[in-house]
Amino acid sequence: MGSLLGAVAGVGFLLVALRLSAIRRPGLAARVLPYLRDLPSDVRPSGEAGVPAAVGVFGPVLRTAADAIERVLGGATSVRRRLARAGLDRTVHEFRVEQVLWGLCCFAVAAAYGVLRTLADPGDAVSAAVVCVVAFGVGVLARDNRLTAQVRTRERRMIAEFPTVAELLALAVAAGESPAVALDRVVRRSGGELSGELARVLADVRTGQPVAAAFDALAARTGLPLVARFAAGVAVAVERGTPLADVLHAQAADVREAGRRELIEVAARKEILMMVPVVFLVLPVTVLFAFYPGVIGLRLTAP
Repeated sequence: MGSLLGAVAGVGFLLVALRLSAIRRPGLAARVLPYLRDLPSDVRPSGEAGVPAAVGVFGPVLRTAADAIERVLGGATSVRRRLARAGLDRTVHEFRVEQVLWGLCCFAVAAAYGVLRTLADPGDAVSAAVVCVVAFGVGVLARDNRLTAQVRTRERRMIAEFPTVAELLALAVAAGESPAVALDRVVRRSGGELSGELARVLADVRTGQPVAAAFDALAARTGLPLVARFAAGVAVAVERGTPLADVLHAQAADVREAGRRELIEVAARKEILMMVPVVFLVLPVTVLFAFYPGVIGLRLTAP
């Protein structure tokens, strides 16, 4: 009996040890992704972690509401384009679900306010319901405007990063490196939105796509004319063998000059606003300090 119990316990411990080793063994993605430097660190298959809890619980209802919003608003092509320009790894349907969630949040706030008003005035229920419906629509449109703002913010960051990235790439090419090797060097030593786009280009090149075709794809999915010109210039230089360093230096200089002109134009448009603190804050204080001692002196010397 003792030997039998010992054998059973040993088999049990062996099974537990095997199971623990199987659980601790890294998966295929954990073994392969560290060697793919082109991919971001937060790469995950769609449908895994990162899905909101509300989507997991109320998934069918939210999907139905998202389909209804898609039928009412339309513009799936525009949304898909803006999602790509904003660098968001989402589908149009996932974005519609987010719009529904934003609308429900605004609806909940308006409903809470409507309940409080209804308790004070029971005859105001119809207007409260109308406010709730309007709040839902405002939330849906607010998410769309937020996407547009994300696109503009990302494009401004790319414009700010472009001269430095272009100069680094030009220096690497002028040092004798090929465009792919120079691109790899720049991507590994820089960070930002434009660097992420170049990392995608490098990933396409390493998967067998020609350098010119990869840069043409970058120009196609980017909404910035200067990035499109940069990608087109690199593609033409690679195809025809023209000096790439000179092209990159010229483009970086053009972007810096355009940035200076834009700064001067913004300053000219903000000239009136810049005068507001001077007129309403600095000038009254200056007048007060200049005339107040004289007023006090007149009061003291007056009979």
